[in-house]
Amino acid sequence: MNYLKLILTTVLISAITISGFSQTSVDGRINSKEMQKIISLVKSNSETQALTNAISNNEIKKLAINRENAGKVNHFFTNKVETKGITNQKSSGRCWLFTGLNTLRPIIINKLKLNEFEFSENYSFFWDQFEKANLFLEGIIMTRDKADDDRTVDWFFKGPINDGGQWTTFAGIITKYGLVPKSAMPETYHSSNTSWMSRMIKRKLREDGVRLREMNNNGKNLNEIREEKLVMLSDIYKMLVFTLGEPPAEFTWQYENTDKVISEEKTYTPKQFLNEYIGIDFGEYVMFMNDPTRPYNKLYEVEFDRNLVEGNNWKYINLPSDKIKEFAKASIINSEKMYFSCDVGKQLNTDIGTLDLNNYNYDDLFGVKFGMTKAERIKTHDSGSSHGMTLSGANIDKDGNIDKWLLENSWGLKRGHKGYLTMTDEWFDEYMFRLVINKKYLDKKTLKILKQEPTLLPPWDPMFAPEK
Repeated sequence: MNYLKLILTTVLISAITISGFSQTSVDGRINSKEMQKIISLVKSNSETQALTNAISNNEIKKLAINRENAGKVNHFFTNKVETKGITNQKSSGRCWLFTGLNTLRPIIINKLKLNEFEFSENYSFFWDQFEKANLFLEGIIMTRDKADDDRTVDWFFKGPINDGGQWTTFAGIITKYGLVPKSAMPETYHSSNTSWMSRMIKRKLREDGVRLREMNNNGKNLNEIREEKLVMLSDIYKMLVFTLGEPPAEFTWQYENTDKVISEEKTYTPKQFLNEYIGIDFGEYVMFMNDPTRPYNKLYEVEFDRNLVEGNNWKYINLPSDKIKEFAKASIINSEKMYFSCDVGKQLNTDIGTLDLNNYNYDDLFGVKFGMTKAERIKTHDSGSSHGMTLSGANIDKDGNIDKWLLENSWGLKRGHKGYLTMTDEWFDEYMFRLVINKKYLDKKTLKILKQEPTLLPPWDPMFAPEK
C-alpha cells in the first residue's frame, strides 16, 4: 500500500510540475514557473540582440580584448639575463625540458663566448621517456598484490608515460645521463610531434603492466617478474630508437666563438660534457610554490612524481607570492635565470606578448562577474600550472619595486614578443605556481623549512599535473 501511494504521489508531482502549477520543483528539476523566472531575468532588447549576433559569430577572445589597456605594458626591462636564440618545442609537451635547458644555456654561452648554442632536447627526452617507462613497470610490480580498482594501480595505468614534467624530472635526467649539444642528437619528427609516439608507448606499457600482474597471480617470483620487465624495456627502447634516434654514448664537438676562433674538435661522453661546461649541483636549487589552498612555510612532497625509480620525488616549499618574488629579484640582479611555471592561458595575448590581468574583459562582454580567488580557482580545477618558461628579467624602479617580469618562452620567434612574454607583477600573483631558485638567494628562515619532514601528497592531486 505504501509503495502504491509513493507511485501516485510521484505521478501527481510530475503532473503539477509539467502543467506549471508548482512554484518550485521538489527534486531540482526546472519547472515552467522557474523557467519563466530565469528568462525574465535576461533582458531582451537591442543591446542583447547585438551581443548575441556578435558573440555567436566571432571568437570570444577577440571580442573581449580590452582596447583601453593597449600600449600600457611595454617590453623594456632594467634587469635582463641575456641569451642568444629562442627555442621551439613545437607540438610537444616538453616545455619543462626546454625551460630547464634554457636556464643552463647562458652558462655555456658566456663561458665559451658563443654566438649561439642549444642543447639537444631530444637526447634528454629520450632518456626521460625510457626512465618513465621503467618507473611505470616498477610501480606495477610494487602494487602487484593490490586489487585492479585500487586507486594507485588505476593511477599508474591511467598515465603510464607522458611527455610533460617539471624541475625534478629535469634535474634527475640531466644528473644521470648528462647533456649533449643539439648537433649530437638533433630533433626528429616525433620529438617535435609527440602524440602518436606517446600513444603507442602507452598502449604497449599498459599491456606489459597487465602481463606483469598476471605473472604475479600465477605464482611467479619477483626475480622472474623483473627478468620479464627487462625484456619489456627492450621493446620500449626499440620504439624510442625508431622514433627519436639512438642517443650517443660519446660524440665529437667543436665551436666557433664571437672572436671567430674555431676550437679543436674534441670527443666527450654526455656526462663529461655536463661536468666540463655546466658543472652545477642541482641539489642547490629549491622549488617554491604559491598554493593558497595549503598552509605556507611548509615542505611538501608529491608521491611518485619523478622519472627515475631511484630519483627524488618532487619537493617544494609553499610560500606567499611576495616572498618568492623577493628571492627571484635577487637572482635576476645576479644575472641568473630561473625555472618558472604558471597557468599561461589566462589573460595571455600572444600577438603582443603580454600576460596582463587587464588584457581581456570577459565580465563586460557577457554581463556576468568572474570573481574567483586564486584559491577558489585551484579548488575547482579552474586554474593550475600548465606551462614552464624561463624567468629572465625584471623591471625595477628607483624604489626597488617591480612592475613587470620577463619570460623566455619555447614557442619559437613568431609567438609573443620576439619569443618572449612580458608578465605584469599582478599577473605573477594570480597565475604563478612554481619557481626554482638557488639556495644562495634564500634567507635562513626559509632554508630551515627544508629540514622539515615533508607532508606527502598524492600524485593525482590536480595541482601536480605535468607541465607541457
